[in-house]
Amino acid sequence: MQQQADKIIQTLKAKGLRVTPQRFAVYEDLLARSDHPTAEQITNHLNQDGPTSSQATVYSSLQALREVGLIREVLLEEGVCRYDANIDPHHHFQCQSCGAIEDIAWDQLQDLDFKALRPGLQVTHYEITVHGGYCNRCRPE
Repeated sequence: MQQQADKIIQTLKAKGLRVTPQRFAVYEDLLARSDHPTAEQITNHLNQDGPTSSQATVYSSLQALREVGLIREVLLEEGVCRYDANIDPHHHFQCQSCGAIEDIAWDQLQDLDFKALRPGLQVTHYEITVHGGYCNRCRPE
């Protein structure tokens, strides 16, 4: 437990961030999750045992962490920004029934052939989000 805390502190400092209790808590929370939470969900989780962080503080912590590349924003649905501490390239699957989001390893999907795009388009990076399917809990029998 203390090793994890020390690692988080070292990571934040290495990125030039001041280590505040709120920034630490937000990053620690995201590292422990794989559900791609919204800022509101992070705030609710951090405050479940009593108020410790405001929504504004969580947003500013998320912005600082994103700006130095420790987390990324994940836009899977219009108007909803989710956050992910897994910054390695990967894709996403979202269940059409319950909305659960799951990472798909980068190498599990075939490479796309961008040669078929119209001339003049240059792809520098991409990410695939698979919609229109069911997770194992919601899959119809």
